[in-house]
Amino acid sequence: MNRHLQKYSVSQSRRRREPLPIVAIIAAFSFLLTQLSFARAASVELGVKRKTELIHLLKQDCGSCHGMTLKGSLGPALLPYRMAKRDAGQLRAIILDGVPDTPMPPWRELLSSADVTYLVKLLQEGVPHD
Repeated sequence: MNRHLQKYSVSQSRRRREPLPIVAIIAAFSFLLTQLSFARAASVELGVKRKTELIHLLKQDCGSCHGMTLKGSLGPALLPYRMAKRDAGQLRAIILDGVPDTPMPPWRELLSSADVTYLVKLLQEGVPHD
């Protein structure tokens, strides 16, 4: 009987371990699909017209709080040398979700992933001058 219990508990523990690799594979596959989706969205090429609109948005809408030259005002300065030090993912999150308890609004409902990627690029590399 002791052997029977031992055999039963071993087979039970094997059963418990079997789903783990399947769960890990599913989780890894889901993560990979998510990353590919973000990469695909980020690689969408914006047209000249949309890029011009986003530059205008950055100068006018963002400039209304961060200063018309983005050197700071109500909001902090958005100068390339400062923004280049920031993580692009963190900048994306701030643009998309805003900053709670500050005047920084969320833009998630108004901007596509490609729009945000371009804005982060502008912030980190500099806004073209007219």
